Amino acid sequence: MPELQRLRADHAAAVLAFEVANRAYFAASVSDRGDAFFERFGAGYEALLAEQEAGVCAFYVLVDETGSVLGRFNLYDLKDGVAVLGYRVAQQAAGRGAATNAVRELCSLAAAQHGLRTLRAATSRRNVASQRVLLKAGFVPDGPADPAELGGKPGSWYRRELTRPERA
Repeated sequence: MPELQRLRADHAAAVLAFEVANRAYFAASVSDRGDAFFERFGAGYEALLAEQEAGVCAFYVLVDETGSVLGRFNLYDLKDGVAVLGYRVAQQAAGRGAATNAVRELCSLAAAQHGLRTLRAATSRRNVASQRVLLKAGFVPDGPADPAELGGKPGSWYRRELTRPERA
């Protein structure tokens, strides 16, 4: 059963393998990260961990029983109880509910562990799979997204209000 884990230094090799293996698949629906991302992966990865440590962002990976990464689920720009959600799921895991389940779990973590009240996510009009994930995970449409935020593609913002779990 896949497990959502907070990003750690020891995930680096599995994250890079995930990104390399799925590069063409991702490029079909979102902007390609570019060669520089892969050439400078180590430094970029360390910068992500530093951002997470500073509390600006929170990064998660969906890991299978072998330690392989099946997806990345990120909370960006944590500020005033609001964050932006971004995610990508491996081709081998697509269409099986992994993304929806991980986004739902991350919504709970966002409220309980990060004190967030609202999550926002943007997706291009052509990325129907991502739209379905967001809707199934309780997000609602929240207006047009600037194409510059989506690699030049038109799209929409989605929003989900979070509830904090009751304390016992």
